[in-house]
Amino acid sequence: MEEATQGYEGALTAEAAQWLHARGIGKEEALSARLGVVADPFPGHARYRGMLAIPYLDKDGKPLTIRFRCLQEHNHRDFFHGKYNTIKDDIPRMYGIDAIHRAGDTIHVTEGELDARILRKVGLHAVGAPGANMWQGRHRRMLAGFSRVWVWGDPDEAGAEFTAKITRQLRSAKAARLRVGDVTDTYMAGGAEALLSLIDEEVC
Repeated sequence: MEEATQGYEGALTAEAAQWLHARGIGKEEALSARLGVVADPFPGHARYRGMLAIPYLDKDGKPLTIRFRCLQEHNHRDFFHGKYNTIKDDIPRMYGIDAIHRAGDTIHVTEGELDARILRKVGLHAVGAPGANMWQGRHRRMLAGFSRVWVWGDPDEAGAEFTAKITRQLRSAKAARLRVGDVTDTYMAGGAEALLSLIDEEVC
């Protein structure tokens, strides 16, 4: 997995960098997250050619697995893949577990990997889970020691399910109520203050 991650990191194209920049993720964030592009697929990854590679890193920065995001604006089902793609038979994982080791008594959970990166950019310790169906009981146990767990579900039906599932399982969990769109949309519309103010509202 390390060899694949290194290969994809080195193949990050200008087009992919521009795509990330349009979503608030600059060079520093991309390097920190070890993002890349599947230009020369490793065995078993041929169907992800051209996609953004999003490695799930351990607390020391070593990859545990990789998920893939199609960068094309098309009907993904017509091309026999999803917008986001998980390696076959891989177990559901929490993204960005290094934040658990670095956070104090507060941590943030986003509905997606790139949203977690945006929260980190504005100074918050954040992990990500790709939807309610990928949230597992062991994830609850991983966050059980925090005094406050902020949940950043998207403002749609799937996001409501995501938020409800986590807040039911963790007494310390509280929703950060997004209105403009997801975390990335909110950041692009109003910057860091637009996100941080949502927490301030709930605290007040």
